[in-house]
Amino acid sequence: MSSERSTPASGSSGDGGRDPRGARSVAEGRAAPTAAVLRTKLRLQDLEIAGRTVLVRADLNVPIENGAVTDDTRIMGTVPTLRYLQRAGARVVVMSHRGRPGGERNAELSLQPIATVLADRLDTHVEFVPDCVGPRVKTAVHDVEPGRVLLLENLRFHAGETANDGDFAAALADLADAYVNDAFGASHREHASIARVPLTVAEAAAGDLLHREVNMLSRVLVQPQPPFALVLGGAKVSDKVAIIGNLLPLIDRMLIGGAMANAFLAAQGREMGASLAPKEAIAQASEVLASAEVADVEVVLPEDLVVAPSIGQPDRAHVVLQVPPDEMALDLGPETRGRFAAAVSGARTVVWNGPMGVFETSEFAEGTRSMAESIAALAPGAFTVIGGGDTAAAAAKFSISNHVSHVSTGGGASLDLLSGRILPGISALTDREMYGGDVG
Repeated sequence: MSSERSTPASGSSGDGGRDPRGARSVAEGRAAPTAAVLRTKLRLQDLEIAGRTVLVRADLNVPIENGAVTDDTRIMGTVPTLRYLQRAGARVVVMSHRGRPGGERNAELSLQPIATVLADRLDTHVEFVPDCVGPRVKTAVHDVEPGRVLLLENLRFHAGETANDGDFAAALADLADAYVNDAFGASHREHASIARVPLTVAEAAAGDLLHREVNMLSRVLVQPQPPFALVLGGAKVSDKVAIIGNLLPLIDRMLIGGAMANAFLAAQGREMGASLAPKEAIAQASEVLASAEVADVEVVLPEDLVVAPSIGQPDRAHVVLQVPPDEMALDLGPETRGRFAAAVSGARTVVWNGPMGVFETSEFAEGTRSMAESIAALAPGAFTVIGGGDTAAAAAKFSISNHVSHVSTGGGASLDLLSGRILPGISALTDREMYGGDVG
């Protein structure tokens, strides 16, 4: 085991300027910093892996109900990397987190049910060990045959994972000869298995899923085809400020729905009743609106809204133009759905992150359904990207995942990448030039 290598600090691409409308040359020079860093790092195919033990950081943080996986998107995403390692004769050891157990064992967040699904998708037996460090794990790893797969228990059952603890990272690194990061959805985290283990092993490379995610998402940062529409939803304005700031010089229009639209409407003087609209969010929304006006970006906000006294009272849902004092906005109204559909119609580039309403409840799902169908209708002439998390879940629910260019497996990671930040999980990988690789 080698000592930790140094790694550059995560950075930003800077704000840049906006050319006059129609020139668009700013897009040609727009940085995609994470993609640039990734090109300098080892990738899976650079490794000599036959007979060696390869520790794969995957993102198997999938929903499980009654012991069954209900969405295998993230599992399927990492299958190509695992198959490559199997066929090359590696001893494959897979690690992941699931949920937020707070450093304690929680049977409901065990990865054991995932072993069965992973085995089915790989068409091979997958061994499971009920821990991720310790003597029992070392014995299980030692017994893995070339071409076979071992799945470790939830990393977050140990507090050292989220604390980015050096001893915990060393114990994980001691299991393997090489490391592969295929967990794009967790690569924005400064956690031990993401940011520290790769600095400790001799060789740390990027998996196929990581490459695919970075390359697809970075396309919207480099010469996006106009018109470019940014569609944002979800709850918090603060989560989206950075992506708005980085994409504002590139986009033509911005559509805002979901709970975050409450703050923008309140910033324009609309009364939002009992809707979620904190003062700090309203202030942030005001700043975004001012910046968009300066940048000559059209901002499309809801007019009519579906409201109810609470999420738990969908039977009292109705459409309004003015939100009553004792009710809250929970979805887009029919007029707004039509306006939003028209606003994305004809776009050549679309990024969508965040649902338009509480789509898990049918009475509040039509705004998100309409947006999903409007974006899917742009295929194949547009480049369309859907952020991970709830937006990816909505895409799956409304059966449009196969009708867009890319559905990301990472919510926070995709936001950070599109915000111009360099992801810690990529910075920590081994530089190719250390091994004589071509970094061009």
